[in-house]
Amino acid sequence: MALLPILCFPDPRLHTVAKPVAAVDARIRALCADMIATMYDAKGIGLAATQVDVHERLIVIDVSEERDAPLVLINPELVWTSPTTHLNEEGCLSVPGVYDGVQRFDAVRVRALDGAGQSRLIEADGLLADCIQHEMDHLMGRVFVEYLSPLKRNRIKTKMLKAQREAER
Repeated sequence: MALLPILCFPDPRLHTVAKPVAAVDARIRALCADMIATMYDAKGIGLAATQVDVHERLIVIDVSEERDAPLVLINPELVWTSPTTHLNEEGCLSVPGVYDGVQRFDAVRVRALDGAGQSRLIEADGLLADCIQHEMDHLMGRVFVEYLSPLKRNRIKTKMLKAQREAER
């Protein structure tokens, strides 16, 4: 397993809409393993392939306390969302150090393939539902800061660009 570099906002590649995974083959299984290792190394609870500059519909998630229950969702599609929503404080591995409120559905139902290529229907609420929605946004080329006001978004963009310049020195 290899650790993959994570793209940081405002990298334009984060706005790429992911294409469906054509087949769950050895390449996809290796990508899943690398993404899980990368997510754990970065202390995250979710990672979309878009964030590691692979523009295919694949996300990995682990919201377990023990950090030992990774969930792989290939070609995920929302098939149901609850009629109720809540404001959730979110962060993102592609926007390190930034947290803000985003409106999310309370519960979701998602159809996806797992890491073995088997179709699964997942019902989620709480943190798992929030994480699924957040990661699926990445597959659509959307970063959570785009839900924020233009003023907040521009401040975050300025902060991230400054941090990138300082890191390059």
